[in-house]
Amino acid sequence: MKRAVIIVAGGKGTRMGSTLPKQFMQVGGQPILCRTIEKFRQFDPEITIVISLPTQWLGAWVQLSASIIAPNSYIMAEGGEQRYHSVKNALMKVPNDIDLIGVHDGVRPLVSVKAIANAYTEAALHGNAIPCIAPPESIRIVNADNTNAPIDRNTVKLIQTPQVFAADMLRAAYSLPYTPEFTDDASVVERHGIPIHLIDGDRQNIKITTVEDLRYAEYVIKQ
Repeated sequence: MKRAVIIVAGGKGTRMGSTLPKQFMQVGGQPILCRTIEKFRQFDPEITIVISLPTQWLGAWVQLSASIIAPNSYIMAEGGEQRYHSVKNALMKVPNDIDLIGVHDGVRPLVSVKAIANAYTEAALHGNAIPCIAPPESIRIVNADNTNAPIDRNTVKLIQTPQVFAADMLRAAYSLPYTPEFTDDASVVERHGIPIHLIDGDRQNIKITTVEDLRYAEYVIKQ
């Protein structure tokens, strides 16, 4: 089966306190996004990679990454106002003969090749595969009137990426008009009427959003 991945890299680095987008920040001596791309190339050297970046940073990315990743080894797409729009723009760049399309956060460089392979294998069997982990902490829900109550954490999952789908399924789902309820690709596909298949994720596969996350990633890479 022919595989592709859309790597969404539209972050701004606001919570990092930096003017440099977080996906361009260095971890282990390389930009975060470079490390993320390399994980998918390790999984499948023939995989089609489409990177969705903010329009104003397309040129800077090429200059920043050229000595690490050849520009002709991936396709660039312009990011949109929301994640939904970024993925939809990138989908237009994915070749029509692709069978499975994954969508991954550009700032999840610690994803393992094993986790990527499992997501694509499960999607080939079930049509989609969404990695998730159980929250280790106790959970409470805050109501509209500001009261709160505990909920069973066994009924809650934390969603990760890559989320992998049959190509036709993902393309059809993204024909739906945007709604703020579309927080990830699984929510778009589910709105299209497709049941979501959850698979085991990896607790190490964090999304880097804070300085503390960056320090953790540095530690993991050094190990």
